[in-house]
Amino acid sequence: VYVFTARDVFLMLKKPNYNKLELQVYATFFEIYSGKVFDLLNRKTKLRVLEDGKQQVQVVGIQEREVKCVEDVLKLIETGNSCRTSGQTSANAHSSRSHAVFQIILRRKGKLHGKFSLIDLAGNERGADTSSADRQTRLEGAEINKSLLALK
Repeated sequence: VYVFTARDVFLMLKKPNYNKLELQVYATFFEIYSGKVFDLLNRKTKLRVLEDGKQQVQVVGIQEREVKCVEDVLKLIETGNSCRTSGQTSANAHSSRSHAVFQIILRRKGKLHGKFSLIDLAGNERGADTSSADRQTRLEGAEINKSLLALK
């Protein structure tokens, strides 16, 4: 999905009616783990999430990286995924323990023009699958399930 979205964005920007807008493309990548937010492109720096006066959610302190092509996007995804919190469960040897949000941001003369948020949700945990897990894994599973339930 990441590749197709990035490809489509860069293809659109080459079209005459978008090309004249002189849009710049940036990306951010962060994870939500155990109720906390971390920048996956800046050494997992802890971030703050606030709502501004216009009821827009702002991730304070996140690092935006300019991207010029699909390959730049893929490099950032690879970098971010290598930092992502993961662990072993009875169901999976390598299991994402966090939700991850990759954003493609379009700016025109420094101002926000558009934003795509691509979200990879951690898988939900069934109690039967985690019964033999250690305490930390069970707590992570409970946190994941709680956050997924909030989306219902």
